[in-house]
Amino acid sequence: MNQNTPSSAQTTPEVLSLFMRGVYQWMAAGLCLTALAAYFTAGSAFLMDLIFGNPIVLIMLIVGELGLVIAISAGINKLSASTASFLFLLYSTLNGVVLSSLLNIYTGASIFTTFLVCAGMFVAMSVYGMFTQKDLTGWGNMLFMGLVGIILASVVNIFLQSPGLEFAISGIGVIVFVGLTAYDTQKLKNMGESAPLDDQTALRRGTILGALTLYLDFINLFLMLLRFLGEMKE
Repeated sequence: MNQNTPSSAQTTPEVLSLFMRGVYQWMAAGLCLTALAAYFTAGSAFLMDLIFGNPIVLIMLIVGELGLVIAISAGINKLSASTASFLFLLYSTLNGVVLSSLLNIYTGASIFTTFLVCAGMFVAMSVYGMFTQKDLTGWGNMLFMGLVGIILASVVNIFLQSPGLEFAISGIGVIVFVGLTAYDTQKLKNMGESAPLDDQTALRRGTILGALTLYLDFINLFLMLLRFLGEMKE
């Protein structure tokens, strides 16, 4: 054996470190873009009126977001690394535009506090998912069922407008997305351990898909927590 050729035991930690670092860096970039887009949009009376004063524009933005998530998730193996990166950043920006309404509903202080709480919970569960020796695969079906239940209950509550049901949805949502953070982190860790170090395109694609996954966990956890911690503007 060539002594210059790294063994799998030497290569795996290097690949994993590179992969997970890329995931968190791209996720952080996405969150920063979302925050900037929300702040800029909320500060423009023209954009706020254009987006939230016209249901068609808002629906188009939401449909566009869903389309981008599907395009990245389902077509990641067909996309170039640069295209996948662009689509993720575009999605993060559009999501910030849509979420800008929160800045006019909740006080800035409560949004900041909620963000800190969310960040703390996310980091704790992501660290747990990364280093636990427990196999979290069994959580998958339970969390997926909980996610489906949240979506169905949210649709029903559009018509019922029940504060009690909304409270229950938020409480279950926090549990589900906290669990998904740990579950998805472990899944990405397993993916990173088998990622090909010599295929930079595949590695970049994987980091973008991982960043999108954890980004969605973070954003949804933040939104659920905001219903508990958010303070309405007068």
